[in-house]
Amino acid sequence: MREKKWHLPKVIFGTSGLGNLFVALDETTKREIIRQCVLLSNGHTVFDTAGKYGAGLALEVLGKYLQELNIPPQQVTISNKLGWLRCELKTPEPTFEPGVWKNLQYDAVQKISYEGILECFEKGNALLKRYIPQMVSVHDPDEYLAADTNNAHHRYQHILDAYSALFELKQKGRVQAVGVGAKDWRIIQRIVQDVPLDWVMFANSMTILRHPPQLMRFMEELDQKGITIINSAVFHSGFLADTDYFDYKRIQPGTSENDELFHWRDQFFAICDKFEVKPAVACVQFALHVPGVKGIALNTTSPRRIRENIEMAYASIPDAFWKELNKAGLISTDHLLTRTLNS
Repeated sequence: MREKKWHLPKVIFGTSGLGNLFVALDETTKREIIRQCVLLSNGHTVFDTAGKYGAGLALEVLGKYLQELNIPPQQVTISNKLGWLRCELKTPEPTFEPGVWKNLQYDAVQKISYEGILECFEKGNALLKRYIPQMVSVHDPDEYLAADTNNAHHRYQHILDAYSALFELKQKGRVQAVGVGAKDWRIIQRIVQDVPLDWVMFANSMTILRHPPQLMRFMEELDQKGITIINSAVFHSGFLADTDYFDYKRIQPGTSENDELFHWRDQFFAICDKFEVKPAVACVQFALHVPGVKGIALNTTSPRRIRENIEMAYASIPDAFWKELNKAGLISTDHLLTRTLNS
């Protein structure tokens, strides 16, 4: 990372679960998740959070329990993806992502502009208390553009204006690094042409299920430029770990697209069983062994899974497993397979 002042570990702790993603956790569980993340880190803990996570709930919970646990701010690095702002809940459930977040007391509105991103930053800081983020980014610029294709040009300018604000924060020393977090990697590719980013986070993009060669080449270019890459959402919202959520939506067989996904997963699970490899471990190892990837963001709703998540990043998988996946057509890029086996 340009001007990097800390070491980015292999495992970055995602906090969407603290914002009640898919399930509403009790406060004791949330506190213990944060405690275990800090306890099991090697002296320094990196959290990835966002105003979108539970309409600010994840920020609020993270700040509350870091302070309650008396964790020194210098022991924690926080990445806050900006662009969503807490607002009043006027409907039975939040409107910003229906059916995904549980038991929320607030809604969220997207604010991507010069003033909007600064407002997200300051209000996010208030929720985080004294744990001010060192890494900041524009969150979901792809969704912002897709929401109004008729005004895409103006909306893209809003994104650039938001980055002007973030780089002013960096110039003033209030943050250390500026990045982007998005699901559509092509939007990241566009932004990189106009903005000197320090880091990028890909979600649902470079996974054992999806690994287009065009993205591979782009990631190599980022690596050559010294831009740090963080991989996230590598289980596709848990689908590759045997849930019925795929990319933040509940799915079921019955359509050609869904049937294809379930068939792929059945084949993947069968090969995992054959080699006694846990599917989650295969997903993590694949996502980490891509050119330029320095860390992987993993979220959990169980304190007992923290240690396992860390261990998955250091697990060893036999070469024969990857070759079997390639032979079955489940990982189709020979170049990627070679990089994975030789890493």
